[in-house]
Amino acid sequence: MPVDESLAESRRVLEICNACGYCNGFCDVFESAERRPTLNEADLVHLANLCHACRNCFHGCQYAPPHPFLVNVPRSLARTRYRSYLAHAWPAALSGLLARQALAAPLIALGAIALLVGLVLVLVPPEVLFASQAGAGAFYRILSWEAMVLLGGLPLGWSVLAIGLSLRQYWRLTRTEGAPLSTRAIGAALRDILVLRNLRGGGPGCNDLDDRFSHARRRLHHAMLHGFLLSFAATVTATLYHHLLGWEAPYPLLSAPVLLGTLGGILMSLGAVGLAWMKWRADPEPSAPETRGLDLAFLGLLFLVAVTGLALLVWRETAAMGLLLAIHLGSVLAFFLLLPYSKFVHAGYRAIALLIEAIEHAAVSRQ
Repeated sequence: MPVDESLAESRRVLEICNACGYCNGFCDVFESAERRPTLNEADLVHLANLCHACRNCFHGCQYAPPHPFLVNVPRSLARTRYRSYLAHAWPAALSGLLARQALAAPLIALGAIALLVGLVLVLVPPEVLFASQAGAGAFYRILSWEAMVLLGGLPLGWSVLAIGLSLRQYWRLTRTEGAPLSTRAIGAALRDILVLRNLRGGGPGCNDLDDRFSHARRRLHHAMLHGFLLSFAATVTATLYHHLLGWEAPYPLLSAPVLLGTLGGILMSLGAVGLAWMKWRADPEPSAPETRGLDLAFLGLLFLVAVTGLALLVWRETAAMGLLLAIHLGSVLAFFLLLPYSKFVHAGYRAIALLIEAIEHAAVSRQ
């Protein structure tokens, strides 16, 4: 669906919603839509990214299909949300990676893994690569610390720049004019992000698979979010160990980096598998088919990073360690390269949408 058609359909259904008002208690989208009666492009893009796709409104709507009005808010906003990712991708020439993520993600992941495996096969003597390695510095006998930092740092730095520029464009389009940013608003937005308040739907949960209420999707998102944060904490802790204490990886099983990384990897794996299964089994009517590949590709990348990391932990003192290290680093390289052109970007867009809502609520409470 072209961009103009996507916006026009979102505007049509939300105008009906504003006139009806039945779904106002479900989530922030409908209250926010009432504050934006003109429903211009900036309004619609903001509302689309504010929507958490709980589907309460679809199953509660008297005008949903087969009614002639064909009101399908989750699908309409999902299409507008997807188009906002494409419109704000930086550089614009690479936005095609988002549109073709189902093909791009596996190819880039396989290419990155093949590159790393090829490098270690060529550069590391077989008697070292296929020998059992143990003790401090074992990983660096396969690839030096400097090489690992280069392989991770360059793509991650590029991705941070690309995501930052994309979010700046989105913020400039959707920010609330005249409403000041405050610590209160920031705190409220962070609370909503961490507890995933809008994934509770109207309270009893989302309609994850059908018209039955459930908190499963919110819990799986919690597993993904906290698993990702724990894995990040493991990396930071390992960096402190290396630079401040002079301790080289791999670390003991009961050390902070290993415990944090193991728990994070398990939570990410469970979250990715659970959400993929849920997307596969859910009623397709309230979803946008064109976003399916983007969703599943990102879950697959996260699962690959988590599982290869756990496999490296289990077999790190065996002859398989060298190749497992290369496979894990290859999956991390692919993940970093694709961050700005994957479903990962939705976290930034949604965080800004929640911040804008918090700013507006704070402004209203001061009146």
